[in-house]
Amino acid sequence: MNPTAATEKDPVRKKILAAMDRLLAGKPLRSTGRLSISQLAVEANLGRWHLTHQHTDLKELFQARVKTSQAAHVTAEPSAYDKLKAEHAELRAHCAELEQQLQLYASVINLLTLQNDTAQAKAPVADLDTGRRRRARQTMIGPC
Repeated sequence: MNPTAATEKDPVRKKILAAMDRLLAGKPLRSTGRLSISQLAVEANLGRWHLTHQHTDLKELFQARVKTSQAAHVTAEPSAYDKLKAEHAELRAHCAELEQQLQLYASVINLLTLQNDTAQAKAPVADLDTGRRRRARQTMIGPC
């Protein structure tokens, strides 16, 4: 039997049931909205002892309803935060993959540069003897 605030006669129990409904609906007025017995007491504007010593049946009812609502959230579609978190993880993995490719490309470029330098050092370079160089040499050496 689930009591409701409308069927209860005791004002303390009415406060607790109304606070329970607000917390489970995600619309707290006085508390942080966390689904705990302490926050239920804050939301009902009562001492915690009312739930732990006096109205233990309402405490157990609240805990059962919290467990049921959390089980429903687990099977429900992921929240926007969870979606963003998953997307962020995918982007980080993609970024790591790009970093690896960048390292590979840098290694290949360095290797090709070394090979090119080595090939140019081994091949004789044809000296282009331009007219200006020839004249400069002749003036330094003198006419032949």
